[in-house]
Amino acid sequence: MAKLFVVEDDASLRTELLHVLELQGYDCASAVSFERVVDEIVAYAPDCVVLDLKLPGTSGFDVCRDVRTRSQVPIIMLTSSDSEFDELMSMNLGADDYVTKPYNPAILLARIQSVLRRTHRSAAASRITHKGLTLDLAKGVASAGGKSLDLTRNELKILAILMENHDTIISRQEIMNELWQSDEFVDDNTLTVNINRLRKSLEKLGVTDYLVTRRGQGYLV
Repeated sequence: MAKLFVVEDDASLRTELLHVLELQGYDCASAVSFERVVDEIVAYAPDCVVLDLKLPGTSGFDVCRDVRTRSQVPIIMLTSSDSEFDELMSMNLGADDYVTKPYNPAILLARIQSVLRRTHRSAAASRITHKGLTLDLAKGVASAGGKSLDLTRNELKILAILMENHDTIISRQEIMNELWQSDEFVDDNTLTVNINRLRKSLEKLGVTDYLVTRRGQGYLV
């Protein structure tokens, strides 16, 4: 189940909200002081943050902005204000949704579930797995057997097009078009060099014979 982090200075509201969320099966953590709340959020690595706008000694705006410099975790802002300015400011600082108090718990739960679904779809779309190898497109990292390796830009693009079209031969020209999207002439040998580098990178992960050459046709995985 997803992990949620609640930032709410009103103790009774915080307790009530945590109770509702835990009844739904969420793992929850919260802050009772706010000097180091951003560090607490990052350390907990939640799947979603529920963040009150008005906090003692700081503000939800500040917390949202600072979290965004260190994490892309979804943030739902809570506020007793129905000001359009507050909503606009929240979204501009990177909040994913905005709920006005007093809120219906069922509505807040629906908003949380919606944000989590969107995040899950986005995360799934940024990862490709085939034959024991996983490619994280957002981070440019390939992993297999518990090992991970940063790829170069060209290695990432070559592996992505092959894994996205696995079990299908991709011609050298198609790969070259993907790598060098211009009308300038590119030496065919340059692709061979990049393919060989990718094979060596995969071998560092213990992945051998993954990238198959079909002579005169292209490559496939």
